[in-house]
Amino acid sequence: MASMNEQEWLAERFEEDRHRLRAVAYRMLGSLSEAEDAVQEAWLRLSGSDADEIENLSGWLTTVVARVSLNMLRTRATRREEPYSPRLPDPIVDRAGGIDPEHEALLTDSVGLAMLVVLETLSPHERLAFVLHDMFGVPFVEIGGLINKSPEATRQLASRARRRVRARPTSPDADVVAQREVINAFLAAARGGDFEALVAALDPDVVLRADSGPGIISEIRGAREVARQASMWSQIDLSMRPVLINGAAGMVTIRDGKVFSVASILVRDGKIAEMDFLADPERLAQLDLKMFS
Repeated sequence: MASMNEQEWLAERFEEDRHRLRAVAYRMLGSLSEAEDAVQEAWLRLSGSDADEIENLSGWLTTVVARVSLNMLRTRATRREEPYSPRLPDPIVDRAGGIDPEHEALLTDSVGLAMLVVLETLSPHERLAFVLHDMFGVPFVEIGGLINKSPEATRQLASRARRRVRARPTSPDADVVAQREVINAFLAAARGGDFEALVAALDPDVVLRADSGPGIISEIRGAREVARQASMWSQIDLSMRPVLINGAAGMVTIRDGKVFSVASILVRDGKIAEMDFLADPERLAQLDLKMFS
Protein backbone atom coordinates (compact mmCIF):
# COMPACT_ATOMS: atom_id res chain seq x y z
CA MET A 1 0.00 0.00 0.00
CA ALA A 2 1.39 3.39 -0.98
CA SER A 3 2.11 6.07 1.63
CA MET A 4 0.28 9.42 1.64
CA ASN A 5 2.99 11.15 -0.40
CA GLU A 6 3.06 8.23 -2.81
CA GLN A 7 -0.74 8.36 -3.04
CA GLU A 8 -0.62 12.05 -3.93
CA TRP A 9 1.99 11.38 -6.59
CA LEU A 10 -0.02 8.48 -7.98
CA ALA A 11 -3.16 10.62 -8.07
CA GLU A 12 -1.36 13.31 -10.04
CA ARG A 13 0.05 10.78 -12.50
CA PHE A 14 -3.33 9.12 -12.84
CA GLU A 15 -5.01 12.44 -13.65
CA GLU A 16 -2.45 13.00 -16.41
CA ASP A 17 -3.63 9.76 -18.03
CA ARG A 18 -7.34 9.98 -17.21
CA HIS A 19 -8.50 11.47 -20.53
CA ARG A 20 -6.58 8.91 -22.56
CA LEU A 21 -7.85 6.06 -20.38
CA ARG A 22 -11.44 7.23 -20.85
CA ALA A 23 -10.83 7.33 -24.59
CA VAL A 24 -9.61 3.71 -24.52
CA ALA A 25 -12.60 2.57 -22.47
CA TYR A 26 -15.13 4.51 -24.57
CA ARG A 27 -13.87 2.88 -27.77
CA MET A 28 -13.94 -0.51 -26.10
CA LEU A 29 -17.40 -0.15 -24.58
CA GLY A 30 -19.32 2.50 -26.51
CA SER A 31 -20.73 3.59 -23.16
CA LEU A 32 -19.74 6.77 -21.34
CA SER A 33 -20.88 5.55 -17.91
CA GLU A 34 -19.20 2.16 -18.25
CA ALA A 35 -16.03 3.85 -19.53
CA GLU A 36 -15.96 5.98 -16.39
CA ASP A 37 -16.49 2.86 -14.27
CA ALA A 38 -13.56 1.14 -15.99
CA VAL A 39 -11.30 4.13 -15.38
CA GLN A 40 -12.34 4.31 -11.73
CA GLU A 41 -11.60 0.60 -11.32
CA ALA A 42 -8.12 1.23 -12.71
CA TRP A 43 -7.56 3.89 -10.07
CA LEU A 44 -8.70 1.56 -7.29
CA ARG A 45 -6.28 -1.11 -8.47
CA LEU A 46 -3.46 1.41 -8.78
CA SER A 47 -4.01 2.91 -5.33
CA GLY A 48 -3.90 -0.57 -3.80
CA SER A 49 -0.77 -1.69 -5.64
CA ASP A 50 2.97 -1.34 -5.10
CA ALA A 51 3.70 1.43 -7.59
CA ASP A 52 7.45 0.96 -7.23
CA GLU A 53 7.15 -2.32 -9.09
CA ILE A 54 5.38 -0.71 -12.09
CA GLU A 55 7.96 0.22 -14.74
CA ASN A 56 5.62 1.87 -17.25
CA LEU A 57 2.70 3.41 -15.38
CA SER A 58 0.82 4.64 -18.46
CA GLY A 59 1.15 1.24 -20.10
CA TRP A 60 0.09 -0.52 -16.91
CA LEU A 61 -3.02 1.66 -16.61
CA THR A 62 -3.92 1.11 -20.25
CA THR A 63 -3.66 -2.64 -19.73
CA VAL A 64 -5.85 -2.52 -16.62
CA VAL A 65 -8.54 -0.40 -18.33
CA ALA A 66 -8.47 -2.70 -21.36
CA ARG A 67 -8.81 -5.81 -19.20
CA VAL A 68 -11.68 -4.33 -17.18
CA SER A 69 -13.41 -3.22 -20.39
CA LEU A 70 -12.95 -6.67 -21.92
CA ASN A 71 -14.58 -8.27 -18.89
CA MET A 72 -17.49 -5.83 -19.19
CA LEU A 73 -17.93 -6.76 -22.87
CA ARG A 74 -17.91 -10.46 -22.02
CA THR A 75 -20.50 -9.94 -19.29
CA ARG A 76 -22.67 -7.91 -21.65
CA ALA A 77 -22.45 -10.60 -24.34
CA THR A 78 -23.59 -13.37 -21.96
CA ARG A 79 -26.64 -11.56 -20.59
CA ARG A 80 -29.70 -13.27 -21.95
CA GLU A 81 -31.70 -10.05 -21.92
CA GLU A 82 -29.29 -8.36 -24.30
CA PRO A 83 -30.54 -8.37 -27.91
CA TYR A 84 -28.44 -10.05 -30.59
CA SER A 85 -28.34 -6.85 -32.62
CA PRO A 86 -25.77 -4.36 -31.37
CA ARG A 87 -27.14 -1.51 -29.31
CA LEU A 88 -26.41 2.02 -30.40
CA PRO A 89 -23.35 3.43 -28.59
CA ASP A 90 -23.60 6.46 -26.34
CA PRO A 91 -23.28 9.67 -28.36
CA ILE A 92 -21.05 12.54 -27.27
CA VAL A 93 -23.26 15.60 -27.63
CA ASP A 94 -21.99 19.17 -27.95
CA ARG A 95 -23.53 22.48 -28.90
CA ALA A 96 -23.45 23.21 -32.62
CA GLY A 97 -20.89 25.96 -32.02
CA GLY A 98 -18.02 23.74 -30.89
CA ILE A 99 -16.72 20.77 -28.91
CA ASP A 100 -16.36 20.88 -25.13
CA PRO A 101 -12.67 20.58 -24.16
CA GLU A 102 -13.61 17.67 -21.88
CA HIS A 103 -14.80 15.77 -24.96
CA GLU A 104 -11.83 16.44 -27.21
CA ALA A 105 -9.71 13.54 -25.92
CA LEU A 106 -12.62 11.14 -26.39
CA LEU A 107 -13.01 12.23 -30.01
CA THR A 108 -9.43 12.04 -31.24
CA ASP A 109 -8.88 9.82 -34.30
CA SER A 110 -12.29 10.92 -35.62
CA VAL A 111 -14.22 8.33 -33.65
CA GLY A 112 -17.69 9.12 -34.90
CA LEU A 113 -20.78 7.24 -33.84
CA ALA A 114 -20.80 5.34 -37.14
CA MET A 115 -17.36 3.92 -36.30
CA LEU A 116 -18.57 2.86 -32.86
CA VAL A 117 -21.58 1.14 -34.43
CA VAL A 118 -19.17 -1.00 -36.46
CA LEU A 119 -17.07 -1.73 -33.36
CA GLU A 120 -20.24 -3.04 -31.68
CA THR A 121 -20.37 -5.81 -34.32
CA LEU A 122 -16.91 -7.15 -33.42
CA SER A 123 -16.22 -9.93 -30.95
CA PRO A 124 -14.74 -8.76 -27.63
CA HIS A 125 -11.27 -10.04 -28.61
CA GLU A 126 -11.43 -8.45 -32.07
CA ARG A 127 -12.49 -5.15 -30.56
CA LEU A 128 -9.69 -5.27 -28.00
CA ALA A 129 -7.04 -6.01 -30.62
CA PHE A 130 -8.27 -3.33 -33.02
CA VAL A 131 -8.76 -0.58 -30.44
CA LEU A 132 -5.49 -1.12 -28.61
CA HIS A 133 -3.30 -1.67 -31.68
CA ASP A 134 -4.84 0.43 -34.44
CA MET A 135 -6.03 3.33 -32.29
CA PHE A 136 -3.47 3.42 -29.46
CA GLY A 137 -0.42 1.66 -30.87
CA VAL A 138 -0.16 -1.06 -28.22
CA PRO A 139 2.13 -3.90 -29.47
CA PHE A 140 0.50 -7.23 -30.32
CA VAL A 141 2.68 -9.04 -27.79
CA GLU A 142 1.16 -6.97 -24.96
CA ILE A 143 -2.39 -7.33 -26.28
CA GLY A 144 -1.92 -11.09 -26.63
CA GLY A 145 -0.93 -11.27 -22.99
CA LEU A 146 -4.36 -9.95 -22.03
CA ILE A 147 -6.21 -12.70 -23.88
CA ASN A 148 -3.69 -15.55 -23.67
CA LYS A 149 -2.98 -15.55 -27.40
CA SER A 150 0.23 -15.40 -29.40
CA PRO A 151 1.22 -12.13 -31.08
CA GLU A 152 0.42 -13.69 -34.47
CA ALA A 153 -3.05 -14.81 -33.38
CA THR A 154 -3.66 -11.33 -31.95
CA ARG A 155 -2.48 -9.78 -35.21
CA GLN A 156 -5.05 -11.90 -37.05
CA LEU A 157 -7.80 -10.70 -34.71
CA ALA A 158 -6.90 -7.09 -35.46
CA SER A 159 -6.73 -7.84 -39.17
CA ARG A 160 -10.23 -9.35 -39.19
CA ALA A 161 -11.55 -6.38 -37.27
CA ARG A 162 -9.82 -3.97 -39.64
CA ARG A 163 -11.45 -5.61 -42.66
CA ARG A 164 -14.88 -5.25 -41.01
CA VAL A 165 -14.24 -1.59 -40.26
CA ARG A 166 -12.97 -0.80 -43.75
CA ALA A 167 -15.92 -2.57 -45.36
CA ARG A 168 -18.25 0.10 -43.94
CA PRO A 169 -16.94 3.63 -44.54
CA THR A 170 -17.66 5.65 -41.40
CA SER A 171 -15.98 9.00 -42.05
CA PRO A 172 -18.32 11.94 -42.73
CA ASP A 173 -17.63 14.75 -45.17
CA ALA A 174 -15.00 17.02 -43.65
CA ASP A 175 -17.00 20.26 -43.76
CA VAL A 176 -19.48 20.35 -40.85
CA VAL A 177 -21.24 23.38 -42.38
CA ALA A 178 -21.83 21.41 -45.58
CA GLN A 179 -23.08 18.47 -43.52
CA ARG A 180 -25.55 20.78 -41.84
CA GLU A 181 -26.82 22.10 -45.18
CA VAL A 182 -27.62 18.55 -46.33
CA ILE A 183 -29.43 17.80 -43.06
CA ASN A 184 -31.38 21.07 -43.20
CA ALA A 185 -32.50 20.31 -46.76
CA PHE A 186 -33.63 16.87 -45.64
CA LEU A 187 -35.59 18.28 -42.67
CA ALA A 188 -37.20 20.96 -44.85
CA ALA A 189 -38.35 18.27 -47.27
CA ALA A 190 -39.75 16.26 -44.37
CA ARG A 191 -41.70 19.25 -43.03
CA GLY A 192 -42.97 20.15 -46.50
CA GLY A 193 -43.97 16.59 -47.39
CA ASP A 194 -41.72 16.63 -50.48
CA PHE A 195 -41.05 12.92 -50.89
CA GLU A 196 -38.77 13.16 -53.92
CA ALA A 197 -36.64 15.84 -52.22
CA LEU A 198 -36.31 13.49 -49.24
CA VAL A 199 -35.11 10.69 -51.48
CA ALA A 200 -32.69 13.04 -53.25
CA ALA A 201 -30.99 13.92 -49.94
CA LEU A 202 -30.37 10.25 -49.12
CA ASP A 203 -27.72 7.82 -50.25
CA PRO A 204 -29.46 4.97 -52.14
CA ASP A 205 -28.17 2.51 -49.51
CA VAL A 206 -28.92 4.70 -46.48
CA VAL A 207 -29.62 2.94 -43.19
CA LEU A 208 -31.72 4.32 -40.33
CA ARG A 209 -31.38 2.74 -36.89
CA ALA A 210 -33.44 3.55 -33.81
CA ASP A 211 -32.68 2.34 -30.29
CA SER A 212 -35.77 2.78 -28.12
CA GLY A 213 -34.63 0.59 -25.24
CA PRO A 214 -33.27 -2.87 -24.41
CA GLY A 215 -34.29 -5.23 -27.20
CA ILE A 216 -36.09 -2.50 -29.16
CA ILE A 217 -33.72 -1.74 -32.02
CA SER A 218 -35.25 -1.14 -35.44
CA GLU A 219 -33.44 -0.77 -38.74
CA ILE A 220 -34.67 0.56 -42.09
CA ARG A 221 -32.60 0.41 -45.28
CA GLY A 222 -32.90 2.12 -48.64
CA ALA A 223 -33.62 5.71 -49.63
CA ARG A 224 -37.31 5.31 -50.40
CA GLU A 225 -38.04 3.35 -47.22
CA VAL A 226 -36.20 5.86 -45.05
CA ALA A 227 -37.95 8.72 -46.86
CA ARG A 228 -41.34 7.14 -46.09
CA GLN A 229 -40.38 7.01 -42.42
CA ALA A 230 -39.17 10.63 -42.43
CA SER A 231 -42.32 11.84 -44.16
CA MET A 232 -44.27 10.92 -41.02
CA TRP A 233 -42.14 13.12 -38.75
CA SER A 234 -44.24 16.18 -39.52
CA GLN A 235 -47.19 14.40 -37.88
CA ILE A 236 -45.36 14.36 -34.54
CA ASP A 237 -44.98 17.52 -32.49
CA LEU A 238 -41.19 17.60 -32.45
CA SER A 239 -38.74 20.49 -32.47
CA MET A 240 -35.25 19.82 -33.73
CA ARG A 241 -32.08 21.53 -32.57
CA PRO A 242 -28.72 21.32 -34.33
CA VAL A 243 -25.88 19.81 -32.29
CA LEU A 244 -22.55 18.10 -32.80
CA ILE A 245 -22.60 14.34 -32.29
CA ASN A 246 -19.08 12.95 -31.85
CA GLY A 247 -17.79 15.99 -33.71
CA ALA A 248 -20.14 15.72 -36.70
CA ALA A 249 -23.48 17.36 -37.48
CA GLY A 250 -26.48 15.87 -35.75
CA MET A 251 -29.63 16.90 -33.93
CA VAL A 252 -31.55 16.64 -30.71
CA THR A 253 -35.32 16.34 -30.95
CA ILE A 254 -37.54 17.86 -28.26
CA ARG A 255 -41.10 16.78 -27.44
CA ASP A 256 -43.23 18.37 -24.73
CA GLY A 257 -40.19 20.25 -23.44
CA LYS A 258 -38.08 17.11 -22.99
CA VAL A 259 -35.37 15.49 -25.07
CA PHE A 260 -37.06 12.83 -27.18
CA SER A 261 -34.05 11.53 -29.13
CA VAL A 262 -30.47 12.22 -30.12
CA ALA A 263 -29.67 11.67 -33.78
CA SER A 264 -26.26 11.07 -35.30
CA ILE A 265 -26.40 11.70 -39.06
CA LEU A 266 -23.54 10.56 -41.28
CA VAL A 267 -23.25 12.76 -44.37
CA ARG A 268 -20.93 11.25 -46.95
CA ASP A 269 -20.37 12.56 -50.49
CA GLY A 270 -23.11 15.12 -49.98
CA LYS A 271 -25.78 12.53 -49.10
CA ILE A 272 -27.13 11.16 -45.82
CA ALA A 273 -25.66 7.66 -45.55
CA GLU A 274 -26.58 6.70 -41.96
CA MET A 275 -29.02 7.96 -39.32
CA ASP A 276 -28.77 6.66 -35.77
CA PHE A 277 -31.48 7.67 -33.29
CA LEU A 278 -31.05 7.03 -29.57
CA ALA A 279 -34.51 7.28 -28.01
CA ASP A 280 -34.13 5.07 -24.94
CA PRO A 281 -35.43 7.29 -22.08
CA GLU A 282 -33.18 5.66 -19.47
CA ARG A 283 -30.02 6.11 -21.52
CA LEU A 284 -30.96 9.65 -22.55
CA ALA A 285 -31.37 10.49 -18.86
CA GLN A 286 -27.74 9.48 -18.28
CA LEU A 287 -26.44 11.94 -20.89
CA ASP A 288 -25.78 15.60 -20.11
CA LEU A 289 -28.58 17.09 -22.21
CA LYS A 290 -30.01 19.71 -19.84
CA MET A 291 -28.85 22.52 -22.11
CA PHE A 292 -31.19 21.30 -24.86
CA SER A 293 -34.42 20.84 -22.90
